[in-house]
Amino acid sequence: MSTDVADVILARLREWGVECVFGYPGDGINGLLAAWGRADDQPRFIQSRHEEMSAFQAVGYAKFGNRLGVCAATSGPGAIHLLNGLYDAKLDHVPVLAIVGQTHRSAMGGSYQQEVDLHSLFKDVASEFLETVTVPEQLPNVIDRAIRTAYARRCPTAIIVPADVQELTYSAPTHDFKMVPSSIDRTSWTAMPSPDALERAADVLNSGDKVAILAGQGAAGARTEVQEVAELLGAGVAKALLGKDAIGDELPYVTGSIGLLGTRPSYEMMRDCDTLLTIGSSFPYSQFLPEFGKARAVQIDIDPHMIGMRYPYEVNLVGDARATLRGLLPLLRRNEARDWQEELAASVVRWEQVMERRAGLSADPVNPEYVARTLSPLLPDRAIVTSDSGSVANWYARHIRLRPGMNGSLSGTLATMGCGVPYAIGAKFAHPDRPAIALVGDGAMQMNGMAELITAAKYYHRWEDPRLVIGVWNNRDLNQVTWEMRAMGGAPSFLASQSLPDVSYAAIAESVGLEGIRVEKPEAVEAAWQAALGADRPVVVEFVTDPAVPPIPPHATWEQMEATAQAVLKGDADRVAMVRQGVKAKLQEFLPGDRGQR
Repeated sequence: MSTDVADVILARLREWGVECVFGYPGDGINGLLAAWGRADDQPRFIQSRHEEMSAFQAVGYAKFGNRLGVCAATSGPGAIHLLNGLYDAKLDHVPVLAIVGQTHRSAMGGSYQQEVDLHSLFKDVASEFLETVTVPEQLPNVIDRAIRTAYARRCPTAIIVPADVQELTYSAPTHDFKMVPSSIDRTSWTAMPSPDALERAADVLNSGDKVAILAGQGAAGARTEVQEVAELLGAGVAKALLGKDAIGDELPYVTGSIGLLGTRPSYEMMRDCDTLLTIGSSFPYSQFLPEFGKARAVQIDIDPHMIGMRYPYEVNLVGDARATLRGLLPLLRRNEARDWQEELAASVVRWEQVMERRAGLSADPVNPEYVARTLSPLLPDRAIVTSDSGSVANWYARHIRLRPGMNGSLSGTLATMGCGVPYAIGAKFAHPDRPAIALVGDGAMQMNGMAELITAAKYYHRWEDPRLVIGVWNNRDLNQVTWEMRAMGGAPSFLASQSLPDVSYAAIAESVGLEGIRVEKPEAVEAAWQAALGADRPVVVEFVTDPAVPPIPPHATWEQMEATAQAVLKGDADRVAMVRQGVKAKLQEFLPGDRGQR
């Protein structure tokens, strides 16, 4: 029996170890769908409710599974819908392959139904590798290069396969002129800077008395080495939001997140340090880094394209974080003075006390900070935590403390809404034996999350651990933008744009066969989280929270952090003035909209 091009596409994906493809059907990929039927659904086709969700699920799968994510879509509208998720992969440096259908070759250029210029559409988002398969002999090389490039460049790539090409009889490339054979082997490799560069970097770091480390997602595989360097140099460690799981929050010198969603200890450490070591991060907001000229600095990044940005680094080390740090460690001298590290640890203790008090303030009806604060110690071992964009990202950044073995992520650079739930679903297919928790606002839930409850209901029986907990902050407001309007523009909330319908998310979950819990009182918060984490199926926990709780910036003073919250939550007559004076004055020093970076 002859083999179609579509059969070979799936076979090649299997040879590359691809286990799941996230997609949505359409006639532009009918040939592929038929091949899936012949291949006994290998790799498994995971059906989302929308192609954008397929792309987000592929990103979540890749982020948490540390492997290639693959999504598939039909021609025209299906391809267009992939774009937001693929841009999320591009900006957060995640390996994702999109396989996209196209109209028959004979109809191309004829203004045919669902005919879109896909090369123009994808030329930016898949700029590292984008190709259309027009004859069967192209196939192995195109697939192999797309996958290799996605891994090597940590980026999205795309393959376009016209519908009629999918159904052609496959013939392999021959040993002839203008044929391009291919092979699958992907031998692992490690990038290392030169010995001279390591010595120069060590000289800079050894000269410092107050060393600050900024860890991003590129440091995630070097947890032990980052800790060894910090303890050797007596340094503190701040984390970009995409590096939140790079090192555990249980270490006393870990100051937490950095940036507008970050912590006061991280802000103070960067303000006062004399030496900076950045590991695997392209955190873009240089105003949260040391003043130029105040600190000597070293950067480590595996991507030479991303090196040397954001700060005037004295030494730029291009290499794998773990390997580079292993090469650097023997050259570093132990700093016996611990005053700096102890000062940072004391600041972290004070921050935690402030956060505890802020979370404990009464609100109408539930304090949103208390919801996140209560969850943190309840998180199971090996939990995967996703956060959506919006004000919920503040509470994720500041109140969720990740222990070793846990993972967490969000849309760090694109900061797109609607990724939290599909990320968690993708993570469940990467690790079906681990619990996943998605933290989302009601805006993101209405945008994307509610439909994907159907996806969770369809597939959770396949997961070894069925726990997928979706915590929804229901405050009937697009809260992050509301606070940005108040703080940056001094304007009240524009209700026509900011007010959201009050939806019963718990009831919607129950209507599709999941469990739903609605919480309207603070005394019910802890029990609700515990019930959700102990359930035998996915659960939506809906918390009715107060939209008036301000996300105070980390560079506000300690006194402002507490006083502003007290004034707002107690209904003080000076509420508006306190928000505008205590928050706006500080916020205006910085760019709005910072959600963190890698």
